Amino acid sequence: MTLCERQVIALALIKQIGSSGQISLGKEYAGRNVLIEKMDEGVWIIKTGQFIPDNEKWMHQPHVSNDMDKAIAWAEQNPPKETNLNHLEEQLKNEPGP
Repeated sequence: MTLCERQVIALALIKQIGSSGQISLGKEYAGRNVLIEKMDEGVWIIKTGQFIPDNEKWMHQPHVSNDMDKAIAWAEQNPPKETNLNHLEEQLKNEPGP
């Protein structure tokens, strides 16, 4: 189907904003994240989607993402193993200091 052959079906609903400022979009959207764009006074566009919190955006930068892919690959190839804490303590005591 080409773009010209697609039909756009618009659905307009009338909802009332409650006294607490909330509006229900329906149970099918419960728990979903939405982006609300205020286009003008009283005009909003609501889009569902997955959004990255501000404090996690650094993880999605290309150089960080590449490093994380490498770290995950290493972790998959090197499963955790039990540590002998006494042996580790001795190693740390014998390391030259700063």
